[in-house]
Amino acid sequence: MNYILFDGTVRNTLLPFTYTKPVADLRVGILTIREKWEKQLGYTTTTITEEYLEEKYPMVEMEQNIMINASFLPTKALIEKVKNLKENQALFKNEEVIAFFTNETQEEVNFENYEHEDFNFDLIQIKNTWDIFSLNDQAISDDFELITEGRKSQSIPVGVQCINEKNIFIEEGAQVLFSILNATEGPIYIGKDSLIMEGSLIRGPFSLGEQSVIKMGAKIYGATTIGPYCKVGGEVNNSVLMGYSNKGHEGFLGNSVLGEWCNIGADSNNSNLKNNYAEVKLWNYEAGRFTKTGLQFCGLMMGDHSKCAINTMFNTGTVVGVSCNIYGSNFPRNFIPSFSWGGAAGFSTYQINKANETANLVLKRRSLEFNEVEQRIFEHIFEITEKYRKF
Repeated sequence: MNYILFDGTVRNTLLPFTYTKPVADLRVGILTIREKWEKQLGYTTTTITEEYLEEKYPMVEMEQNIMINASFLPTKALIEKVKNLKENQALFKNEEVIAFFTNETQEEVNFENYEHEDFNFDLIQIKNTWDIFSLNDQAISDDFELITEGRKSQSIPVGVQCINEKNIFIEEGAQVLFSILNATEGPIYIGKDSLIMEGSLIRGPFSLGEQSVIKMGAKIYGATTIGPYCKVGGEVNNSVLMGYSNKGHEGFLGNSVLGEWCNIGADSNNSNLKNNYAEVKLWNYEAGRFTKTGLQFCGLMMGDHSKCAINTMFNTGTVVGVSCNIYGSNFPRNFIPSFSWGGAAGFSTYQINKANETANLVLKRRSLEFNEVEQRIFEHIFEITEKYRKF
């Protein structure tokens, strides 16, 4: 069977992260949503997403296909239902479609002609940016069970103190040096060839991605995910770094999400609680205004390729778009449009040629290429976000 993941109705509420990637390639828990589905289905998947992303994330359609709403995280019960879908059958959770069967000759999908089945078990659905960190606890636990089932962890190294050792899994090549791991509140997963330097204090649920580094003396609280190829130091609480991003120095990051290729300067901090303890509002791209999150704790949402200088301060509930460069004293505004350059004293447009140059240099440091496809995606995002840059 051919499985295709589609963005669904939540794509715009997951901006700025979905400017640069499909919903399926967001990381929540240990794995990306795509990796979760592929591991449980036993098949690779392709994607239906925005037209400007199709060159990087193409769709492969075959004679028979099952379309899957990527905002839903798979469970064993859901996988079984999806695999058993037949022609003209669709699976729903409340009013939202989870998956449906299509064939190559089908010109359009009309669910009025489909046999509906309701999925009545609990599911995690990622509908808003803040769901990525607020639902990360359960997502880490589910992924930990999936990844470690029937496998044996490396031994806890000499000099490492741990609590609830059975809830700690260390992959091949990973190093943990004279640190404290507390898996009482949730599992701790330490990825392949990663490094936890001396004096680090880590509480689960926690996931460290392949070849990522936790620097000396870091203090990390669950539920936190550090994706692959990241460097993290200082204090981190209930946050997700999707991959290839750095917060390498002292400073606090809490109840936050960083996309890929982000960098947080030394001694930078974000607020995750308003002084009056009020509900946090975030910029909502779909609504075109700030809307309620229902959360008392909510920090920084930073899109791919954005960076801040040393000693940057972010207000509670700040949204930073794609490819921003933030610097200066005092708190910048709490919605910073994509391709912005500046800070509290004011912003100007980060011109696309300069943004491309920087992205190219950043990827070269990882022996990767910021190729013409990536450049075209950047240029499209620059154009569609121009309306927000009224400096």
